[in-house]
Amino acid sequence: MKKMLVTLLAVICAASAYAAPVKVGISQIVEHPALDATRKGIIDAVSACGFAEGKDVIYDVQIAQGNVATANQIAKKFVGDKDDLVIGIATPNSQALKQVVEKSGLNIPVIFSAVTDPVGAKLVQSIEKTGGNITGVSDLTPVKAQLEVFKEFGIKVKTIGILYNPGEQNSRALVDLAKAAAKELGIKIIDAPVTNSSGVYMAAKSLVGRADGMYVPTDNTVVSALESAVQVSYETNIPLIMGDTDSVVRGALAAKGFNYYKHGVQTGQIVCRILKGEKAENIPVEFQQDLELYVNLKAAKEMGVKVPEAVIKSADKVIE
Repeated sequence: MKKMLVTLLAVICAASAYAAPVKVGISQIVEHPALDATRKGIIDAVSACGFAEGKDVIYDVQIAQGNVATANQIAKKFVGDKDDLVIGIATPNSQALKQVVEKSGLNIPVIFSAVTDPVGAKLVQSIEKTGGNITGVSDLTPVKAQLEVFKEFGIKVKTIGILYNPGEQNSRALVDLAKAAAKELGIKIIDAPVTNSSGVYMAAKSLVGRADGMYVPTDNTVVSALESAVQVSYETNIPLIMGDTDSVVRGALAAKGFNYYKHGVQTGQIVCRILKGEKAENIPVEFQQDLELYVNLKAAKEMGVKVPEAVIKSADKVIE
């Protein structure tokens, strides 16, 4: 009987390492479909592992509206509220959370999601050993495979213009990867930098007459104003390929990338492990592996692109 009681107590303790309800702060850099899907995946996964929203866990969701200073204010709010665990969606918010939590001296686990290069962003010391009370899931995308989508569609490109915000560390890393991949593919890359969402239209226009195709990596600034790039693509018949699949529904030609809802679910599963007692520092950074191809036939018509039947058949989702 005593042994059964001890076992039962162990199971109860393992169910949650925190007093209910657990307070979880979620800091997101900006609202757009990919990051919104990530957030939903996180919350759904935490619910699926036994932490009901509103009962076992209370979320404080804050959006930084693309402003790093706001991301820092959000981090300070979470620390002031003494949240049990905090989640950063995208690189700038994750960096702010790490810096503010470490400075506070509080033992609050920091989980990141939708971060391209966690080592380069100085969030972790290495992928295997994070070096602190932090871990998460990287959305490092297969840039070469994404650039090869042009060829798969039968689009001949000698130059590709990349729209990105050089102020985003994740985007700089992706552009470096794109340039290396382009060299292998015999393609020239033209930079089209932006500093804020209002500059996306003019940056896209700057590529007219200079680029045969446009590519947007998982850049939060550009994706938040994607319709501006889509407009230029339609007006000039410059095919637009994306680094995230959620943007295809919004008018891009295609994307070979991750399902960001699944990315969020994978992140949420790490959150569950920590809420049940594991230490963030003992959990290596994870990567998402599965790729999906999304194709927008309506956009193809607008851009003057004929999509091969083989591509349509192989696509995971076709928007008509």
